[in-house]
Amino acid sequence: MHTTPLYRQLANHYLDAIRSGTLKTGERFPSIRLMMEKHAVSLSTAVQVCRELEDYGVLEARPRSGNYIRQPDTLPKPVTTAAPAPVDTGVYVGIHEQVSSVLKASQRATIKVNFASAYCAPPLYPLKTLHDHMIKALRQDQHLLGTQGSTAGNLALRNILARRALTTRAHLTAEKIVITNGATEAINLALRAVTRPGDTVAVESPTFYGLLQILESLNLRVLEVPATAHAGINLFALEQLLRGPERIQALIVIPNLQNPLGSIMPDANKARLVQLCADHGTVLIEDDTYGDLVDTELPLSTLKHWDRTDNVIYCASLNKTLAPGVRLGWISAGKWHDRVEMLKHTQSRGCEALSQLAVCAFMKTPSYERYLRRLRKILTLQRQQMSAAVTRYFPPGTGVTDPRGGTLLWVELPPRYSAMVLFHEALKVGIQISPGDIFSNTRRFEHFVRIGCGTPYSPKIDDALTTLGQLLKTQG
Repeated sequence: MHTTPLYRQLANHYLDAIRSGTLKTGERFPSIRLMMEKHAVSLSTAVQVCRELEDYGVLEARPRSGNYIRQPDTLPKPVTTAAPAPVDTGVYVGIHEQVSSVLKASQRATIKVNFASAYCAPPLYPLKTLHDHMIKALRQDQHLLGTQGSTAGNLALRNILARRALTTRAHLTAEKIVITNGATEAINLALRAVTRPGDTVAVESPTFYGLLQILESLNLRVLEVPATAHAGINLFALEQLLRGPERIQALIVIPNLQNPLGSIMPDANKARLVQLCADHGTVLIEDDTYGDLVDTELPLSTLKHWDRTDNVIYCASLNKTLAPGVRLGWISAGKWHDRVEMLKHTQSRGCEALSQLAVCAFMKTPSYERYLRRLRKILTLQRQQMSAAVTRYFPPGTGVTDPRGGTLLWVELPPRYSAMVLFHEALKVGIQISPGDIFSNTRRFEHFVRIGCGTPYSPKIDDALTTLGQLLKTQG
């Protein structure tokens, strides 16, 4: 027989106090530190109580002030149904196994429509142009494939990346950039450079499941910090955790078009986040994989722009914006550059040279910016069409994010629906989705689904979304 988890018991306790009027709208809610002392609970449990109450809509965070009681339209009833408690130590136990089981189930199925991908459909990428540049590079240097490139990567490409970073108000130098096998290797290198096994690393919640796998593989302890589709990571919750007893060695965030939320962090929050991490000696690792896919022509600022102490490690990739097959990313590690370059050499040597030459040749032409503008417009239309269809076919009460760019929608189903059940039932009919369970280890996203919008809308896509809606009705 299961018992109600402690964090949920405490959340119900405070819901009762709000319902009875003991805690009134507008009053300050007890701090995380006070809850830890008053209820003799851990930091993780206290934070989870606040997350639960935020989900219910009865708490609002005010910058540099704390949490305050707010009155939602309707107060929820206390939740007493049994649910496994989150791991109180903040360690992800078995997230790799959970993600692997989802991926393996997908690989065994015959997929007709893939909504799990964060990539664009192949025809949207400039594949013919890149192919032509590769042929030209091979003609110019017939020994190219027999030559090993430098560990740091093609210098001309690094120069282009440094110049492009100026548009995001980040100051990078080609000499301090290392080309990597996508952002995955870049983040691996960053973590290996600044942490040791057993260190604690904070992440946004929800966050990309691949990051959770990386952290588990490096034997790092993970602390989740709540994030919203409106503004990204909750800075008040983060500050409480940074002030807590557990030392946080590093924080990994996606400030622009976060995966899976699609959130864009306001500039004021970016500046505050950089300062918070600097003040507490926490290394800030920035993943800017999706920044070039924002709808606006005006580039978004990066966290690196606000960095005054060289405490931000900047990671990015071309996998989502240019071509998944080239597997090109990069890292600018600042004061950790020498260690990162050494780790890169030890881990995988230099990246393949041919794709770097082709990408460099394309990115230095005006055609690259024209390509990005066209891609952004296409993705905007596809997201709008997908969002409208989800609203049309899914159960009443379904919520859909409205990101300002990218290829992803974060869909919240009514609480009684299970995303994992939908995942398995959808696979039976050849439809693949990403269940919210794999984007966290806290079971807070069991009724969420990530939907990829990288494929142009078509009758086939519409039929698949109709089918998902019908499968959900069988759960209701």
